[in-house]
Amino acid sequence: MTPWRPPQNIRAKVIGLAWRGDLLLAMEIRDDAGRLKGLRPLGGSIAFGETRDEALIREFREELGCGVTRTGPWSVFENIFRHEGALGHEIVFAADLDLHDAALYGRDAIAFREDDGTPCLARWVRPDALDEGMALFPDGLAAALMARP
Repeated sequence: MTPWRPPQNIRAKVIGLAWRGDLLLAMEIRDDAGRLKGLRPLGGSIAFGETRDEALIREFREELGCGVTRTGPWSVFENIFRHEGALGHEIVFAADLDLHDAALYGRDAIAFREDDGTPCLARWVRPDALDEGMALFPDGLAAALMARP
């Protein structure tokens, strides 16, 4: 499998903020050597002609096999980042949501596969208590979550 690199264009993405109390469902992001470098809420790219709501529903259906209902307004982040030396640029829409499969709230970790077959692991984490050196992606999300009332 070819290591992932950010495409060299601006992408529009959605992420869903699923909460279990003060725990956020986020997937592990690893570097090429397999080291954990951070966490990101589940979601993905918005397809041409697709609304952000449609993309959010599709992404969770693809990743977790369940429907979702958006429960909050959209927040927007411009995410300019480097991954393994390659520059990436995304406009990321984020919104709170409820998972339709209640059993997912009871699992500490959820294994799934990306559409290219890459294995992924999501787990419930406290965004304000991540391990030293661990990042929450996209940039700005952690600060936005801390600023919530």
